[in-house]
Amino acid sequence: MARLEGRRTVITGAASGIGEATARLFVAEGASVVLADLDVARGSRIAGELGDKARFVEVDVAEEGAVEHAIEESISTFGGFDCIFNNAGNPGSLGRIDDVQVDAFDRTVGIHLRGVFLGIRAAARIMRPLGQGSIINTASVAGITANAAGHDYSAAKAGIIALTRTTANELGEDGVRVNAICPGGIATSIFGRAAGLDADAAQETIGLMEAVLSDVAPMRRAGQPGDIAECALWLASDGSSFVNGQAIAVDGGLVTGPTYRSSRARMEASMGPMGGSEG
Repeated sequence: MARLEGRRTVITGAASGIGEATARLFVAEGASVVLADLDVARGSRIAGELGDKARFVEVDVAEEGAVEHAIEESISTFGGFDCIFNNAGNPGSLGRIDDVQVDAFDRTVGIHLRGVFLGIRAAARIMRPLGQGSIINTASVAGITANAAGHDYSAAKAGIIALTRTTANELGEDGVRVNAICPGGIATSIFGRAAGLDADAAQETIGLMEAVLSDVAPMRRAGQPGDIAECALWLASDGSSFVNGQAIAVDGGLVTGPTYRSSRARMEASMGPMGGSEG
């Protein structure tokens, strides 16, 4: 039996990357999905490819009431609402702290932290009276460790992890689970978007990012959107029914620290050919 048979879900940021992969996997596993995104062209096309179990809704997650519109679509079209994946994001700023612009900081925090807050709040208002539901938030290893992303992005992701825990503590008493996924180096178009490319051009950078990210973690490959989608599938399913308030790193071991191979290479280089001997 499909692992999400009959589940009604909302996925934000569903027009590309992690959100798209998750939408495709959820439908394949029996769920009905409302894809919410600002990219109308890609979002509508993906929903059309997924058929009768998918609908697209244009949503800016930073705007109050926008996520409610997606949830209303799930209820009116699919007859209910069981799970939300608060996944929408932007790349954030990449400069030094003294170069970060206030409007860019506010926009990043608005999409990530405010967007997740609004998504959790909207979902809780439906799920709490029903006594069940799964809320999944995209955080990041950048919310756990330094230098994985820019200052605004990292701060917002750390806030998402904290908000996941506080709301899980509260909503768990009503049967609603709240968890976060912390992706590591995942090859998506977000890096191209950080460079200022439009949506289609950013998609063309994914192959390059696979190569760039293939040696940053102990596991020698770039993460794929499907890796995160599989974790989201588990968190949406009954298989994780006793999992609540967790921030799960899906990162190939990135947060364990510098890779053994790079640390060993530096150590050997510093010791030189006579390293290890005593005189």
